Amino acid sequence: MPIFDQDVFLNVVGGMRVTETAADLPSLLAISSSFRNKRLPSKTVIFGEVGLAGEVRPVYNGEERLKEAANHGFEQAIVAKANAGKAARDFGLKVIGVETLSEALSAIQG
Repeated sequence: MPIFDQDVFLNVVGGMRVTETAADLPSLLAISSSFRNKRLPSKTVIFGEVGLAGEVRPVYNGEERLKEAANHGFEQAIVAKANAGKAARDFGLKVIGVETLSEALSAIQG
């Protein structure tokens, strides 16, 4: 995506401070969504750390996050492959485990 010539500002609702790496993946997918003028899938929870080479890393308490997302009515999750364990499917979520940012971008387009 050629966004090198764009000014990118990320505003978090309510003035919250983002202090954990789990916000990397949803932030990048939100930027992509804005650039492409295409909405992210509704009822989808997204979390994961993204490295400089585009690899998506698992985050702490992934299973608990998925369980809580299911309790709040989310139907789908895009997370690091290592966070997409068998237990996550027991919560009634369609879990898409990704290893790279490219895979995550493909998942939101599908």
